[in-house]
This record gives sequence, C-alpha cells and structure tokens, in this order.
Amino acid sequence: MRIFAAVTALLIFVAGLGTEACRAATTLRLTYDRPIDATATPFLLAAGKGFFSGEGLSVTTEVARSTRDAISRVAAGDTDMAIADINALARFRDADNGAPLKAVFVLFNHAPYAVIARKSRGVNALADVQGRILGVPDGDLSIPFWPAVAKLNGIKPEKVKVEKIGLAVREPMLSAGQVDAVTGFSYLAPLNMRDRGIPDSDLAVFRLSDYGSEAYGAALIVNPKFAAAQPDAVRGFIRAVIAGLKLTAEDPERAINDVLTQIDSGNRELEFERLRLVLRDNLVTRDVKRDGFGSIDAKRFARALAQLGEDYKFKKTLTAADLFDPSFLPPPAARKLD
Repeated sequence: MRIFAAVTALLIFVAGLGTEACRAATTLRLTYDRPIDATATPFLLAAGKGFFSGEGLSVTTEVARSTRDAISRVAAGDTDMAIADINALARFRDADNGAPLKAVFVLFNHAPYAVIARKSRGVNALADVQGRILGVPDGDLSIPFWPAVAKLNGIKPEKVKVEKIGLAVREPMLSAGQVDAVTGFSYLAPLNMRDRGIPDSDLAVFRLSDYGSEAYGAALIVNPKFAAAQPDAVRGFIRAVIAGLKLTAEDPERAINDVLTQIDSGNRELEFERLRLVLRDNLVTRDVKRDGFGSIDAKRFARALAQLGEDYKFKKTLTAADLFDPSFLPPPAARKLD
C-alpha cells in the first residue's frame, strides 16, 4: 500500500508539473500584414524549431488585409503584436489619438520600396521615368518616398505621370505596356513579372535605398497594454525571432526547405529567390552586420521621417523615441550574426 501511495503521489506530482507548464505558457497573438511568403521564414522557423515554446510562449497567427489593418488591430487590442511598416506606423500615430503604438524590433533595415520598369519601354535608368507613366497601386508604401528620392536624383516629379492602379492589375498593366514603370516591393513585383514571362534582361529594378532613401521597413509593433502586462513575453518573442533570423541567414536554402509547406505559393524556386533577395537587400545590411538585428539609428530615422514629410504633411513632430522602444531588445552581442 505504501508503494502504491508513493507511486500515486508521484503521478499526481508529475501531472501537476505538466499542468503548471501549460499554465506557464503565455499566449501571444501575432498578425502578419501580408500573405505568408518567404519573408516570414524567420518566424516560421522560430515556431517550427521550438524557439517560441522555449521562451514559454504559445504563438497564434493571423493575416491582416494590409499593413494599415495590422496596425489598427494592434491599436484595438485585437492582436498583441504585428509585423507592419514603420513608416505607415508614423502616419498612423500622426493621425490617430488612440493607443501610443511603438515598434520594438525593426525587421527590414532597408525598406524594400522600389520602382520597377521594363527596359524595352525605354527605362534603363531611374531618371528615364521622366515623361513616362508610373503606375502606383492602391495603398502602395513606396510612393510616399518618391518625391524625396526624385529630388535627390535630379528628377522632377511633375514630369512623371503618376497613374493610380489596382494592386491586382499592376503586373498585367506593366506586362501589357499600359504603364512604363510601377512602384512596389523589390522582392515582390519583379518576381511576379518574371512569373508572367517577362525576362530578367527586360526588368529594371530601382531600389529606393540605392538612390538615397533612408527608410526602414517592416517592424514588430506591440500593443502597449500587452507590453506593460507581459514585458518578458515581448522580450522572449524577440529573442526567438532573432534565433530564427540567424538560422535563416546562415543557411537560407535549408531554411526555405523547412518552411515551404507553410508558405502560400508553395513554389520553392520562387520563394528561395525571394528569400535570397530579402536577405541581401533588407535583412542583412551593412548596418545590421555592424549593430545587430532589430535596432535603429535615431539620426537616420529622423532623416527618413523628413523624407517621408516631403510627401506626407505631418501634423505632429514625431521622433524616433515616439515610434521605437529599444528597451525590449537583447544586448547588441546577442543580436549580431556569428
């Protein structure tokens, strides 16, 4: 009887440990601002490799309609964190009197904003867009930085005919020659156009970061109430994402193989090329190699806001401190690539 009682007590104790472990897991709701593609690889790896669970997190995900929608969901408390464009966040904070949302981790050290053109339409250099039609999709995030970039490169914006177009017809219109160039992300529109049969040799991709844009891009934003109530969860989430980023950067081919079944397109060749471009142009930049993932340079960010201000007229004077909270970041050494 004593043995039976001891075994029973042990089983109850072990069961209790399991229950406590389940209770200890903090639920964190994450929202993507766009359909899941190769750019989500670090997050998918963090989930699949157990980095989130290792931080005591149970992460659930959903996909918003747009970056603005993702920001609105965080502000409303419908999600705890979201991946969203930090410049869209600046415009939201300027116009909104609600939750003082901030980014806590910058994913894209260089925003992927770009002008994409066809050389066969006579656009071989960025200045060649003068006198031509530039198609700008609804909700495009690149165009607000166009006036500043045009000015830096001696282009007169008034000499470029900007035509509003639907996002769904951006690639078809460029393919058909209905527009001479379009705005978009450097890792999206060009690959879509190649998929439509336009050869690489006919595509000209002008990344605005190569022409003077100082903009940061996608960032992790957090609901302030969640951050105040669960600061360790936010820190743990960031650590897990950094682990996913490092794995992705170390072996992108293996990374894409590990997550391909969770990506909407399921096209390995397409998504590996997308990941390669994002790593090179947006994630692992010179600044990231020097400073590590996730942080911003306040002076550069101020210049980026000034560039944004050449298109969007701010009502408030926003600073880096208004939009970015570095207190959840690990030390630089933990954020740097080995």
